[in-house]
Amino acid sequence: MISLAIVGALALILIFVVVTTYNGLVRKRGAVDNAWAQIDVQLKRRHDLIPNLVETVKGYASHERQTLEAVVAARQQAVSAQGPHDQAAAENMLSGALKNLFALSEAYPDLKANQNFAALQEELASSENRIAYSRQYYNDAVLAYNNGIQTVPANIVAGMTGFHEREYFQAPGEERGPVQVRF
Repeated sequence: MISLAIVGALALILIFVVVTTYNGLVRKRGAVDNAWAQIDVQLKRRHDLIPNLVETVKGYASHERQTLEAVVAARQQAVSAQGPHDQAAAENMLSGALKNLFALSEAYPDLKANQNFAALQEELASSENRIAYSRQYYNDAVLAYNNGIQTVPANIVAGMTGFHEREYFQAPGEERGPVQVRF
């Protein structure tokens, strides 16, 4: 009778550990999904600003069509990208296109002095900071989640219930190298 009570108590403890571990993993997975959604919100904000910026520049630098078309094409690719790896690559391409667009302002003093252009440029810079923070938050959530599904006993529960590692939001390989400065 006592051994049956001990087995019953151990079974209850095991069930409690499994349920608690599973619920913890669900919360961590939810945090990763929420963090990804926050990146998406910030990227949408950035993508919404770009058409206004392009229209402002068109008025001053209409013959710079190639640069403007590159920004529009990069924006389209960024909007349609799926997953952290593709999204990172598309956003890096968009950032490069925007750098070229902002370089135009140096060649057009009237554009540089335009209040709409300056306001849009400031909004875009603010968006870039928010995106960087959101990416960091996402990667922190992925770290907590991935560590959670790899540690004992959670790895057993994760394996039985279908939890899989998530991908970090990383810059492509060429973006991670040292910055070359040339004078």
